[in-house]
Amino acid sequence: MSTTTRSTSPDGGMPRFLDAASEETRARQLAERLGLPYVDLWTFRIDAEVFRSIPLEWMLRFEFVPEKAENGSLAVIMADPADVVKRDELEGLLKKRLLVRVGSRAAMQDILQKSESTQRVLEEATEEFRMQVVREDEEGQEVLSIDRITADASPIIKLVDSVLFNAIQRRASDIHIETQEHVVVIKYRIDGVLYPAMEPIDKKHHQTIISRIKVMSELDIAEKRVPQDGRFKVRVKGRTIDFRVSIMPTVHGEDAVIRILDKESANAEFKNLRLDVLGIDPETTRRLRKFIREPYGMVLVTGPTGSGKTTTLYACLSEIQSVEDKIITIEDPVEYQLRGVTQIPVNEKKGLTFARGLRSILRHDPDKIMVGEIRDEETAQIAVQAALTGHLVFTTVHANNVVDVLGRFLNMKVELYNFVSALNCILAQRLVRKICPHCKIQFVPTPQLLEESALTSEQMMGATFWEGRGCIECNGTGFYGRMAITELLDLSDRIRGLILDKRPAAEIKKAAQAEGMSFLRESAIKKVFTGQTTLREINKVTFVE
Repeated sequence: MSTTTRSTSPDGGMPRFLDAASEETRARQLAERLGLPYVDLWTFRIDAEVFRSIPLEWMLRFEFVPEKAENGSLAVIMADPADVVKRDELEGLLKKRLLVRVGSRAAMQDILQKSESTQRVLEEATEEFRMQVVREDEEGQEVLSIDRITADASPIIKLVDSVLFNAIQRRASDIHIETQEHVVVIKYRIDGVLYPAMEPIDKKHHQTIISRIKVMSELDIAEKRVPQDGRFKVRVKGRTIDFRVSIMPTVHGEDAVIRILDKESANAEFKNLRLDVLGIDPETTRRLRKFIREPYGMVLVTGPTGSGKTTTLYACLSEIQSVEDKIITIEDPVEYQLRGVTQIPVNEKKGLTFARGLRSILRHDPDKIMVGEIRDEETAQIAVQAALTGHLVFTTVHANNVVDVLGRFLNMKVELYNFVSALNCILAQRLVRKICPHCKIQFVPTPQLLEESALTSEQMMGATFWEGRGCIECNGTGFYGRMAITELLDLSDRIRGLILDKRPAAEIKKAAQAEGMSFLRESAIKKVFTGQTTLREINKVTFVE
């Protein structure tokens, strides 16, 4: 957690910058001096019902958050309970006897900013709807802020803007708008898992919500029978964020999925993006670094959609990038821009496919090439040919593990000898959620969970298990961020021989294990034993061998 927090209060009630550590010390000392209980707000769980019953403006003005209601009294946590005048005024407004506790001002500000303030606006936006024609801003680029959302006259515009704003606040990667028989459900995908954003909305408002999204994305409002794809940009807190939109007709009406591409914050991460920060274990990282520095050949990353393959390739490119080499990528789409790298977006409508783009790239004398994904026979043939003719090719393919990749390429009619000769290594990966560091606690797994995880008594010796109990930082989920678990197949002479002899997958796996390869499940178990993730989480993404 950062030690500096920015204030959002416009009335000057809170300082612009607060040092979290000194604030906590001050709050503890104040509690001791006044003889009042101290509450650690960094791990505090909000009572949503009590929170909603009190105007947000009062909380900002009097610098407090409600804890719980009991026997006609209200327990509140205040930043400065020594101010008796403020306390009396608040008691008069609430018309309840106050049971006062002390909390850190920095943590309190964090709660009001991150958790319920945007959620409150979101819920208020759903309270009353009027059917209105939605018009796009003349500039073509929306500007989102709490003030703008609160002031907006149209409830539908207010709702859609609030959903977007709240999704960015909560680190969501996608927004799902799902139409059911009688209601519309809005969900956020955070760290790979879907969470409801709010209470379901009445179905009668569905078409206006979808129309608003279509207007923002410059799509055809009248067309409701075929899928449509579009994009739009908004400015939030001074930075531009891209949104990719996909509209799909279903039996109950149209569904929408909005992908959030926060390029500016991502670019800041990618300036220092290295393999170390992906969570890949040190031994795999060391071996992978050897392969990405080879003069030619193919580095292949595999895994299902959303398993972080592209991010891994970006990390590889940023590690080997130098002014002496020309690096060209072809992607669908270019999600993040890398400085010093020539990036080409696929445009199938205009005839720029992976295969056609790759053929063109080879005429531009590149040293390193990244192909976003191998989907067809032609792209596979050219990529293998490029790897055999002195280029280092980075690419991805959809497969479940390193051995399944071989079958995928054979199905694409790639000459087996050429493919095996071109390959340097295959990296298979998945993403698992990391335990939130702010609310991490030890726990004892149930016998049933241990049985499902197939852990042996030897593996259990001296093991400590951890989980997140849920806090304000992780939105009560117990997880914050994700990391990669991997398996890396080194194409040694023995492995190449087994592949060319078309030996069974089990035999190739056994030989790879003898040469030191650890599988996805083993990588995941290590993350559990080092306290980085949980057994339930790894059971969701890996098979028990």
